[in-house]
Parts: sequence; C-alpha cells; structure tokens
Amino acid sequence: MRLLNVETRKLREFVISVPEYAILSHTWGDDEVTFQDLDCPDHTKKRGYTKIDGFCCLAAKNGFEWVWVDTCCIDKTSSAELSEAINSMYRWYKDSQICYAYLEDIQPDDDLNGFDRQFGNSRWFTRGWTLQELLAPPAVSFFNAAWKELGTRSSLAREIGSITSIPTDFLRDRHVHRAKVAERMSWAARRQTTRVEDRAYSLLGIFDVNMPLLYGEAEKAFERLQIEVMRQSSDDSILAWSLTHELQSLKSLDDPNISNASTIPALASSPGDFVGWVDTQTEGFYERTSSIMEMTNRGLRVALPV
Repeated sequence: MRLLNVETRKLREFVISVPEYAILSHTWGDDEVTFQDLDCPDHTKKRGYTKIDGFCCLAAKNGFEWVWVDTCCIDKTSSAELSEAINSMYRWYKDSQICYAYLEDIQPDDDLNGFDRQFGNSRWFTRGWTLQELLAPPAVSFFNAAWKELGTRSSLAREIGSITSIPTDFLRDRHVHRAKVAERMSWAARRQTTRVEDRAYSLLGIFDVNMPLLYGEAEKAFERLQIEVMRQSSDDSILAWSLTHELQSLKSLDDPNISNASTIPALASSPGDFVGWVDTQTEGFYERTSSIMEMTNRGLRVALPV
C-alpha cells in the first residue's frame, strides 16, 4: 500500500513492515487531489488539498508520520490496482491506528444545541463506502469542517446507532461478522454510491469476501456478491430480503387471478431490499445457521433441516 508522509507530502509504497498510520474517511467532492495530481506543482491550489493538508497536520500533531487518503494513495487509472485496493480496503481501515472521519458539511458555527440534527443529517452517513470506514477501524474520531473534534465512535455510539440502525454493540466491540448476513445488508440499505456496482463492491469487507471488479455490470455486481457470500457462509438470512413482501407473495399463491404469483426471485436486486430487516424479522425465524446453499445453472439449491 502507498502512504503519504505528513511532512514531505510525498508518497511511499510499503509491501511489508507497514508503519503505523492514520486513515481518512470522507465524502468526495468535485476537485479532489488524485494520485497523478501529486506530481503537479500546482496541486496545492485544488480545493481538495485543503482537506489533505488539515488531515496531515492533525495526524502529525497526534504523532503520526504516515497517513492514507483514498483520493491520492491509489492510482485509479490502473484497473488492476483499483481492484486490488477495493478488495483490500476493509483490511487497510482495520489495520490503521485510527480513522479520522471528516464531516465537511458540519460547519464550525453550526448551532451546538442542534448537534444531533446536524450530525445525523451529514452526507457522510448516506454514502456506501463510509459504512466499512465506520466499522472496520480500531477507533474513529469525527471532525467538522474546521477539524474540530465532535466525538468518537464510542462516545457517539448512541447517536450513530440511531442514525444508522446499527446496534451499539457492533459499534463498540467491532465484531461485525457476528451479525446476521441480512442484518449487515440492512445497514447498507439506504446508502448510495455514484456507481451502481459500488453498492456491492463497498460491502466486500463487511462480508469478508473477495471478487473481481467488473465496472459496467451494473446490478449484476450485487448478485455476484450474494453468491460469494453464500459460498462462504451457511447463514440463510441472506434469503430473507423483503420478508414482508415475500410472505404476502406466498399468500397470493392461492389467488387464481394472479398468474405470476409463484415468481419470487431467490436473490435480492440491491441492499435496499433488506431495508428494515431487523424490524420485520419473525422472532427466532433465523436462529439456525446450518443451511447448505449452492447456485447452479438451474437456480438456487438450498438444503434445510427438517
């Protein structure tokens, strides 16, 4: 991985013996500093450089020599490097010493009495990529546009849980992979990405899977993600998407006026299909985790205990 030196603002590649580093979480703007921009003498004039400068200054103040920023530490013109980076992203956040989450849309003069509203309305909580950036690091500190600290993932666990519907236990102990597959999907249900494919690619680390990136496949990416998850997990809650809708469809099987009532897709079309999964889950319905699932050329084969 490449890291940026906080003093020289130069990149260095590390293969083994990666030094301690701080990592940035943010939402992209229109004038970010890219990998190629760092070789241009006027890159400091770009609007995105102000963010990098503030991050480096804060990291240096806290004793870090190296930082990682997704805008400039990845050569996105190389499809091979981009694919490797996205498949490694969760681990990079997990292996950092701390993540600084920069909420640029919270201004320093915002009303402190309305903090919960300002914090909850931040664009940061709506983006697909920031889900793993919230959950993977050992520690997360939140900052406003002036780099004033707002709190930590631990101190703000109640507020973050209310905003994201993620139980505070997972925010405090980071045992994300203990959560049901459907529950993890539900955390991403209302999040958006610029590219359709990234709704799937941004979840690779959340489900501890790897797969090649194929930009242009659109919704097919999420289907491939679910297949990869089923190959590595026996958690059949992945089939519980839109449970209320499915149960209604099953009831309609007896209705002779609905000719296509039996056509129920096996896989969800997007994380949005898992919206509210925890709320609609039948108590005890998915206690078992021993199902055998296999995607064949004729469809999904599932073996369930009787």
